Amino acid sequence: MMTTRGVRTGGGPAPRRTGTGATMKILFAFENALPSTEADAEVFVTTARYLGRQASQAWLHVPMRDKAGCPTLAGTTGLSPLRAWAPVRPALARHVFCGLTLVWRRAFRQADFVYTRNLWIAWMAILFGQRVVFDHYRPWPDQIPPLRRWLHRLMCNPRFLLNICHSDYTRRTYLDLDVPADKLRCIRNGFEPDRLQAPVAMDDAKRAVGIPPDRRTVVYTGRVNHKKGLPLVIEAARALPDLLFVLVGSYGHGPIEDMARSVPNVRIVPFQPPETLTRYIHAADVLLIPPSLQPLARYGSTVLPLKLFFYMASGRPILAGNTPDVREVLRHGENAFLCAPDSPRALIDGLAALTADPALSARLAATALAESVDLTWAARARHITAAIQNRLAAPPAPPQAWGRAQYRAWLRQSWRWLAHLARTGSLVLPPDLSGT
Repeated sequence: MMTTRGVRTGGGPAPRRTGTGATMKILFAFENALPSTEADAEVFVTTARYLGRQASQAWLHVPMRDKAGCPTLAGTTGLSPLRAWAPVRPALARHVFCGLTLVWRRAFRQADFVYTRNLWIAWMAILFGQRVVFDHYRPWPDQIPPLRRWLHRLMCNPRFLLNICHSDYTRRTYLDLDVPADKLRCIRNGFEPDRLQAPVAMDDAKRAVGIPPDRRTVVYTGRVNHKKGLPLVIEAARALPDLLFVLVGSYGHGPIEDMARSVPNVRIVPFQPPETLTRYIHAADVLLIPPSLQPLARYGSTVLPLKLFFYMASGRPILAGNTPDVREVLRHGENAFLCAPDSPRALIDGLAALTADPALSARLAATALAESVDLTWAARARHITAAIQNRLAAPPAPPQAWGRAQYRAWLRQSWRWLAHLARTGSLVLPPDLSGT
């Protein structure tokens, strides 16, 4: 078999060390420029930082504007940065070149596996003889059905070790694709306990962010845009003038900012760094995950929002929607208040119930806090390490055939996707949530 510069270009898996525990050598490959305030960057880089501590060597392959950022990135992550041979812009060229050039790096040959969230990088790594661990939240088989056959082939390859799904909702879409179950693990995201080490009394936190201590507050943190279900929140604010709605995470003028301008009890706050954001969390009488199916069903950009885990650890009550992803973690009346999604009346009634019943709020918050102990980034890294070790020690899974039923489902869903694309211009096919 022909090889080029030591890189295996076909056939079976290249012989390499099994790699367990601290003997693992991991090449983390991220396709977007750092630093970044995006949630995907936080998930990937924080996971890499904690996983890297359990490896004998770890590299982070990432596009950067110049080499000057490498020492800073090394200091914040504890990893050895590799500046990708890829332009920062345009995005398509950046993604393509990150995958094309990764396979020629020395670290690619030295690593036990590539850890990535990018399907193109995963495919290139496997094509050139490396093993792959894939970590992503999206249910790609359902969202872009034409990829289904290729995804099945990719993930059934013996060099594809593991698909780490952030929710069971996503894991089930790959099970339906007949990806072997032992290659699929639901390992949820986490939070950073250091950000909550010094809890602040609610009255003090309110004063620190300019809110009167006697004003009851409903706080949302995250991107302030129309894809997060916030129009519903603005509507509820109009009906509940005694509550102050604080939406933290604005990046400038947009439709939500315009909607809020005429509602006096809605305060829009610009994006905040972690140390300041915590003050708003502690100032909340209720922490809000907008109870809407739109982020999941229409835009497909959010599955189990990252803020959920930080909210649970804050000691404040949570109100969210009774949606398929959220109810994997939150349970109505036990660790949160869940209301019917996309119902202004349900949201209004839920907020009224929580703010009028301190005992209920305290009970829900205490249960969520207790359950957050195993939802840290460190715990996530331990679970991922154990899953990788199990896969490295297991014999290769036999190839899975693509049957007639799968072929028919692929064609049917692909035509549905094409019709949706032509009608809406959106690449994401909404899931069928009629039974939820």
